[in-house]
This record gives sequence, structure tokens and C-alpha cells, in this order.
Amino acid sequence: MIGNLRHRPVRRLTQLFVGLSLYGISMALMIRSGLGLNPWDVFHQGLAQLTGLTMGTVVIAVGVLVLLAWIPLRQRPGIGTLANVVVVGLAVDATLALLPPGGPLAARIALLVGGIVGNGAATALYLGARLGPGPRDGLMTGFVARRPGRSLRLVRTLIEIAVLAVGALLGGTIGIGTIAYALTIGPLAQLFLPIFDVPEPTRSPAPRPEPTPDRGESTPEPSGPTAGRSTATS
Repeated sequence: MIGNLRHRPVRRLTQLFVGLSLYGISMALMIRSGLGLNPWDVFHQGLAQLTGLTMGTVVIAVGVLVLLAWIPLRQRPGIGTLANVVVVGLAVDATLALLPPGGPLAARIALLVGGIVGNGAATALYLGARLGPGPRDGLMTGFVARRPGRSLRLVRTLIEIAVLAVGALLGGTIGIGTIAYALTIGPLAQLFLPIFDVPEPTRSPAPRPEPTPDRGESTPEPSGPTAGRSTATS
């Protein structure tokens, strides 16, 4: 997933940071809609209400803690993993500061739809850059890698149910947006990923060595009219 940064570094880094910024913006749109968040953001919002910290600060803090959980799982973060921890939190706080809460239901539905679609595009952007998974995704894949035979889908579902339940108890927003996100984010990411995926460079096959005669191989006799003709002396 991390790939080789020497391959198209400008596009990949630009795509990474645009994707992470868009991810934070899309989170803020869903928050301002008030119609429900994805499981991790329900958890983040609940913690923010409990601690009085901003949403972005909580996102960064949780990202750091989840990243520390990679250590016993022996996962290696990429550039994108580290950038994810910081950039998403900064983007969500900046957008929330500019976007007022409330508004008519039609506007809130538009914010929700824009947030979900933007989140799908953002996911494809940073995954397509191939510079490392997000800390939460890496936690799931690392857990499965350490315990072969476990289903990634099952592990992801269990973790998301757990954070959703805790977030709801802390006051995070669950609603129609939570269900809509769960049903559409996968197809949306798959829709956008072929557009933004940066393929790994293909390696050229090694040249075939020229055949060389074996030692002791005799030189073939000449053929044709002069074959077998000896030089005579008078």
C-alpha cells in the first residue's frame, strides 16, 4: 500500500493532502447536517462533548492513540498515515468554524449528501495515492494480519459497532445519515477509486542473456563448395 514515493511524487503527495483535506471538510458537512455521522465520528463527537475539546482536536488525539496501538500489531505507518492523523482534524475544525449550524431541512439534507459523496471521493483520493492507510483502517488490517483466518469485514464491523455504541452513550449523533453512510460509502469509494488510483510502476523484464558456446565445443566445419578442400603445395 505504501509504495515507492519516487514514482510520481508530486501527484501522489498533492492527491494525498487534497484527499485528507476533503475528508475533514466532508466530516464537517455531515456534522452540520445534524442527521447522523459515521461510527467513528459519532465516537469523536461524543468525546468532544464530554471533554469540551474541538472535534478536530479529538480526531487528532484519537488518531495518535490508535496509531500507538499499531506497535504491538507490528504495523508500519506510511507518510499518508501520519498526515492523516493531523490534516483531517485541522480541516474539520477549519470548516466547522466557517459553516454555521442549523438551517432548513432541505439544506441539511444537501449537507449530508455532499458530506457522504465528498467522503467517498476523499477516501479514493488518499487510498489511490498509495502512501499508507489511515490509522483506524491500519488497526483493523493489523489485527487480522496477526490472527490469520479472521474476517476483515467481521473485525471492522465489531470495532465500528463498539465505537458507535460508546459514541452514542456519550451523546454523538446517530440518525438517517449513519445508515446512509454505511450503505453508500463502499460503492462511492469504488466508483471514484479507478479515477484517482496511481498504479505502481511496471518493472521491465530482465534481458535474456546471449547464448555462449560451452567450453570445448568444437567450431563447426565449413559447408559449401569449399568444404573439405585442402591446400596443396607444389
